[in-house]
Amino acid sequence: MSPDVFGSPVTRRNLLLGTAAIGGSVLLSGCVGGTAAPAGSASAGGDASAPLTLQSSLSDPKPKAALEAVMKGYTTHPTTLNTVAIEQFRAQLPTYLTSSNPPDVLTWYAGSVARDYASKGLLLDVSDLWTGSGACAGFSEALKSLSSDESGKQIFIPTNYYWWSIFYRKSAFEEWGVTPPSDWDGFMALLDTLKGKGVYPLTNGTGSTAWMASGWFDYLDLRINGATFHRELLAGKHSFDSAEVRKVMDTYATLIPYFDPKGRSYSWQEAATPLINKKAGMYLIGAFVTQAFPAADVEDVDFFSVPTIDASIPSAEEAPTDGYFASAATKNAAGTKDLLSFLAGAEQQQKFIEMSESSNLPTSPDVDRTKFSTLVQKGMKLLEDTKEITQFFNRDSSDALQATADAALTKFLDNPDDVATILKDWQTAAQQVWNG
Repeated sequence: MSPDVFGSPVTRRNLLLGTAAIGGSVLLSGCVGGTAAPAGSASAGGDASAPLTLQSSLSDPKPKAALEAVMKGYTTHPTTLNTVAIEQFRAQLPTYLTSSNPPDVLTWYAGSVARDYASKGLLLDVSDLWTGSGACAGFSEALKSLSSDESGKQIFIPTNYYWWSIFYRKSAFEEWGVTPPSDWDGFMALLDTLKGKGVYPLTNGTGSTAWMASGWFDYLDLRINGATFHRELLAGKHSFDSAEVRKVMDTYATLIPYFDPKGRSYSWQEAATPLINKKAGMYLIGAFVTQAFPAADVEDVDFFSVPTIDASIPSAEEAPTDGYFASAATKNAAGTKDLLSFLAGAEQQQKFIEMSESSNLPTSPDVDRTKFSTLVQKGMKLLEDTKEITQFFNRDSSDALQATADAALTKFLDNPDDVATILKDWQTAAQQVWNG
């Protein structure tokens, strides 16, 4: 699956932003429980004097310390910060939200998980923070859409994200006499050119990190069928054994001859090595790939978006997005929204990213961009300009559905001629997940 932003060592080193000092004191750590409360019971305002609880899954030392330091600057309402290990948090999240005494604000992900809880009436409507002078009013329309429920209400506050694209080394392209393509035909021509030079045009690590195979599936579906179809497909509203998905797989098949065949045994980290050594030309991956590069080579890294295939399809980019949502049963809705507004602020976003040593991007357009590298600034612009933002296969669906994708797509990479059987089996496995 796409890696949690702060859930594994791969995201703890920052080769894009530089290292910042770490501070902050250790606050309370624990969890909340109880019996179910009526959804939306305090959405009108509640007790404006009631203290707040922020339940955090950021248990790794640096992001934990960073959030603690950020929260030291919040003095408007008394707030307790509880930090819980991420897997425990994930397991207990439904209990938190249905508790008779739920946390007011919780860290988590945008996308399908937030929408699912919102559909059950468990999340606070924060639409007013997205309009007028609200804290998120200046955020991109793509982020607003990503943070909305099925009815169009905003139920999430995004504070950091990272982008996926096709990464390459600028010096390698110069040595090979090639430039980034402007369309799909140009991309296919570039693959042929690099292959003719004895270079593996594409690298990918689909061995121990089989979820990497979903990167190309997601992007090809976005470019061929669009973001709405993609989200609906992952929600079970379309079949994997359909003409639309078959078209995606047929296009995917045209790329297989250009992959480094060793990638079927590589992890995503190992697959970065031929890119670093100029034995492979390009890598479709998240910006965390820069952490695999020697520090001296990071400035040589550049990227371009997966080229357009159908010009009638609005642009879309994969950007796993983290932030906060709030319980609809908060006893202090006004205070909860005030805390969310604070966390969404440009200063807080920038401080958190720098202190946690993350390669993520802030979602606020008001951050001081001069503090970020050229590569990061380019990533920020990419996500601000796109029409749609999706997450990654597992974040737009579930970890259980990701397992069906891992099985189907790795079989496909090994035996693309068996696509009809693979898609039929994929749909059967997916249907079992959707049926629960």
